[in-house]
Amino acid sequence: MFLFKPKKPEEEKKSEVSQANIDLEIITNMNQEFALSLELKETLNTALKVIIGRINAQAANIFLINEQKKKFECIASINQDYLEEYELDLTDGVMAKAVEQKKCIRVGNVRKDVREIAEFYFDLDNKTNFTTYSVLCSPLIAANECIGVIHCLNKKTDDKLFIENDRKLLETLSAPAALAIRNAKMAKEMVEKNKIQKEVEIVGEIQKSLLSQNKKEDFPIAGINIPAKVVSGDFYNFSHLGGGKYGFGVADVSGKGIKSSLLMSKASSLYRCLSKTNFSAADLLVQLNNEICETISRGMFVTMLIGIYDSNKQELLLSSAGHEPPIILSEDGVFTNYTEAGPPLGIMPQIKYKENTIPFTKSSMYIFTDGITEIKNPKGEMLGSEGFQNYIKQYQSTANNERLKMIIDNILKKGHVQKDDLTIVVVDSK
Repeated sequence: MFLFKPKKPEEEKKSEVSQANIDLEIITNMNQEFALSLELKETLNTALKVIIGRINAQAANIFLINEQKKKFECIASINQDYLEEYELDLTDGVMAKAVEQKKCIRVGNVRKDVREIAEFYFDLDNKTNFTTYSVLCSPLIAANECIGVIHCLNKKTDDKLFIENDRKLLETLSAPAALAIRNAKMAKEMVEKNKIQKEVEIVGEIQKSLLSQNKKEDFPIAGINIPAKVVSGDFYNFSHLGGGKYGFGVADVSGKGIKSSLLMSKASSLYRCLSKTNFSAADLLVQLNNEICETISRGMFVTMLIGIYDSNKQELLLSSAGHEPPIILSEDGVFTNYTEAGPPLGIMPQIKYKENTIPFTKSSMYIFTDGITEIKNPKGEMLGSEGFQNYIKQYQSTANNERLKMIIDNILKKGHVQKDDLTIVVVDSK
């Protein structure tokens, strides 16, 4: 006499078909859920809830691979919350084997399995006060890249052991989970990238506000700056000092990117502050150099030229810290260079700088950064000093504001490829 009536083969077959349909429905619903979620944490928790319910596991975790740290990082967990942010070496336990073999691995009984696996879980259990009996671990593979693992522990049955069907099911469920996690990660990275880009744009706008605004046409100084990227490592400033005197400064920070732009912002702020004192041009460079040396990163430096134009005396007072030699165009069309220069700012403190006074009558002086002369045409040829001078002569009769714009516009129209910041300041004798 049977206590329970045995199932007929037809009933067993129907049961298997029914279970397969349920699994298919789970996968379909899972994909739909994932499609609606691009938030990584939400996606991970959704994946675990679906999987742990279907596998009937006591606990489950998702470990993602951190390539920089060479670690498995637990970033989602059910019934083992204490494991979140837990890190394991990429060579540890069954997770390492799942990644290496790129297949779902079942450890039927940890207590009886190979020593290396058993020792790993004994050690982990001692740290977490959890007893591991059976393990399922499936790699998360998306676009042929293994991004982590799903790690299930202890089936909710009397023997707590997973069976082969559980392994196959987890392997099936891991595919859409991996794709969803990858999409969520990409969405997160895009959001972060857009956030950073927005912040960079704000920095760029702040930098623009630090530059002197061009004045009316009768003002003897004008400037232009075209950053190679959103932010710039170049800086210029000019102002009317009173009594027919005009102060100006042009600087170029070594390197490119955010780091250089931050140093530029510091240098420009220091210049704007210290230039309001009664320092001479050379003393001002000394003060700037000492301040910058205190905090500058190794390998970075700032070239700078500062000066004063005295319209009553018709002369220029100049002091240079390793900056590009400015070009002076006389009334009769002859070009000369001011070549006197000390070392760049930020190399060594307590450096003394020289200043020189030169006549400046019916002339124009062009102060520029190396992005101008080093810009290359499609053939790879640099514009150079001579090429720059040709553009100066071509537009010399134009008002200073418009002149600088026309020079740069036409350099770029000739096919020169901008890879560095372009900055020009012109001083016209009155």
